[in-house]
Amino acid sequence: MIRKKRYFTREKFVYLFLFAFVFSIISKLVMMQVVQASDLKALGIERRTQDQSIQPERGQILDAQGHVLAQSIPAKKVYADPRTLNALIADGKDYDKQDIANKLGDILGVNSTDILDKLNKDLAWVSLAHQVDLEKVEKIQALKIPGVGFEDEQKRVYPMETLASSVLGIVNLEGHGAEGVEAYYDKDLYGTPGYTSQQQDSGLSSVLETIHNSGTPQKGANLTMTLDSTIQYLVEQQLDDLAKTTKANRISILAMDPMTGKVLGMGSRPNFNPNDYNQTNPENRKNLSTSMSYEPGSTFKIITGSAALEEGVITPDEKFEDPGYYKVGSRVITNWDSDTSIHGWLDFTQGMELSDNVVLAQVGMKLEITPFYTYLKAFGFGSKTGIDLAGEESGLLVPQDQARPIDLATMSFGQANLVTPIQLLSAISAVANGGTLYQPYVVDKIEYQDGTVKQNNPTPVRKVVSKTTADQMTKILEKVVDEGTGRLAQIPGIRVAGKTGTAQKVDPKTGGYSTTDFIASFAAFAPADNPKIAVLVTIDTPRGDSHQGGTLGGPRAKAIIEGALQYYGIPVAKETQSIVSTLPVQNFVRPMPQPFTPVRQPLAGETVIPDVTGLTLRQAGDVLAKAELHFSFSGTGLALSQNPAPGQVVNKGSTVEIKFSPLNDLINPVQEENSP
Repeated sequence: MIRKKRYFTREKFVYLFLFAFVFSIISKLVMMQVVQASDLKALGIERRTQDQSIQPERGQILDAQGHVLAQSIPAKKVYADPRTLNALIADGKDYDKQDIANKLGDILGVNSTDILDKLNKDLAWVSLAHQVDLEKVEKIQALKIPGVGFEDEQKRVYPMETLASSVLGIVNLEGHGAEGVEAYYDKDLYGTPGYTSQQQDSGLSSVLETIHNSGTPQKGANLTMTLDSTIQYLVEQQLDDLAKTTKANRISILAMDPMTGKVLGMGSRPNFNPNDYNQTNPENRKNLSTSMSYEPGSTFKIITGSAALEEGVITPDEKFEDPGYYKVGSRVITNWDSDTSIHGWLDFTQGMELSDNVVLAQVGMKLEITPFYTYLKAFGFGSKTGIDLAGEESGLLVPQDQARPIDLATMSFGQANLVTPIQLLSAISAVANGGTLYQPYVVDKIEYQDGTVKQNNPTPVRKVVSKTTADQMTKILEKVVDEGTGRLAQIPGIRVAGKTGTAQKVDPKTGGYSTTDFIASFAAFAPADNPKIAVLVTIDTPRGDSHQGGTLGGPRAKAIIEGALQYYGIPVAKETQSIVSTLPVQNFVRPMPQPFTPVRQPLAGETVIPDVTGLTLRQAGDVLAKAELHFSFSGTGLALSQNPAPGQVVNKGSTVEIKFSPLNDLINPVQEENSP
């Protein structure tokens, strides 16, 4: 018997079934591409195409030592689909919106009422929170709430919190810089975003979701700033102390390298924490060193005097009469101490030492309007310096064609015109460095991800005065510190050049100068013959026993300059007797770091605190930098104590507090009262 051949074997049946299944899927895909949106809706199918930008990782901002000042870390945007949640509840699923809102609110730190309002909206997508830490995301994922999802974001963090906050600025929720360095260099820092295209079919019978990548995001460039954390700490310490002791409205301290225009330290009070900038007043975020316009007072006499010396209308020893007043037309100019002193005949140098308004008004009148304005503009007043920071102001000059003789006289000692701290210190630095005005800058270099580096170099703007004039004015400013109103800025063994300033503020009610409100300031640079640092302290409306610039600003500038020079390893002058030579030789045992055992082995992201006992400021900074640690300090000399102690394990980027003390204190420590 002949058996008939079977055409439908089991294997063929399986193949046919798979073919039919695949064909049905393809048919549906084709149908979805050609059917109109209204027809899809009639079929109960809603299709959405969503193009999503993938935020790139923003570049780091580092200080001059390589410490991280700003960086980005992965975070998530949390969103919800209220329609999905509503459909499930309508279908009898056991979900309670109020309970969901409460749980999400607790995790996110958001008011549960706000979340509930969003969940009640008839929308397919609502944002619940931005830049959520991954730890919180894991807690939300564990709740398994339908319709709640996440998108990748970057969160900007500032490990040193308020340090140089007004310089660094802030980054908005879209990942772009909005203030400070973050805004000025946003194009470099931001990087290149990636994109995804997502299609969703929300039909009840099937769900089709495809994601098309349109490019991966590229990280932004890293910036290395000219700011040095060690000098910035010195600045911040003085700002905090001034804010506490003077209760001033505003305070700015600025430190520069006068030979290059590099900004070494810059800070303001009030200040803020950029990690939580939404909780701050925008006024508190202003960088006062670049945005505060004010009448500079007697610190401006440096500019008037330099211009007059350069023009040859005066000499350092030229005599001027000061009977306690100076008449210009019907107006009378007096000195800050005219109620107690009549100075008589003074040479120009003595007039600067005493900060004499009468003398400087006469100097300005000899210089005359046209040359005076030529030097004002040459020194950079009335225009922006071009510093690489967002938000710089240009100050304000009395229009030259409207300037009267009385204006010339008062402008000569720092009234009428408005300046910013960065303008004034840049101009004074031109005197310090031999006569060249440099454009100030805060970013040293930009390192792109492809390995290319853009180096910012010192930029000379123009030659303002000759080296001869600059040297003459520097010697005069040294006398101001050695014998005049700037005595509180003296540093033994270091030649300090400086000038005090105490300017009356304009009373907005009367339009005249206030008798109670002042701006106290002090400018200085050192060493005078080869300056490494220039400092300007500006205190707006101090409250207390004194409002004098020399009294309030002099000691602050001294502390910053002294600490910076020690950090730079600048020795004292040869004629200064060393404290070491007065100590018995047999007692000289310099404390040194000692061996220690870490409390445990550090994990990833952790480091061991080293021992810096007996090290100089610079040595301690180098040792801690190698351990990827920051430090704050008090005092000068050698490291006496530290907190945390050596051997402790902490997170990288933590701060170690160090107390420094002069060598003789280390060798012969002061005994406590209860010591035997």
